[in-house]
Amino acid sequence: MNTVNLKEKFCLFSEYWSPKIVGELNGQNVKLAKFKGEFVWHKHDNEDEMFFVVDGILKIEFRDKTVTINEGEFIIVPKGIEHKPVAEQEVFVMLFEPATTLNTGNTESNLTKHKLDWI
Repeated sequence: MNTVNLKEKFCLFSEYWSPKIVGELNGQNVKLAKFKGEFVWHKHDNEDEMFFVVDGILKIEFRDKTVTINEGEFIIVPKGIEHKPVAEQEVFVMLFEPATTLNTGNTESNLTKHKLDWI
């Protein structure tokens, strides 16, 4: 049982849209990611997805609206809902999701990460 310092962990990587695992509990991964630019439209058929904004401002586009998540806020995207994260500036995000969750859900793209690194 050790503490995890988010600031230190975010300093260990620079690539965008490439989540890193920093913890695991009850079949869930705790992931850190840096976002900048637009991601791909996708959905997760079997998993909800939680985005917690540690630093910056994240927008999540849905087919009928856009939601802004500010620093210190989070959003849970229910399974089956199409969404596209957008970060106009660099954003630091913590994600909670089942270990089996693929970052691009039902969409295969050059941003798909089949194996995530632990940091």
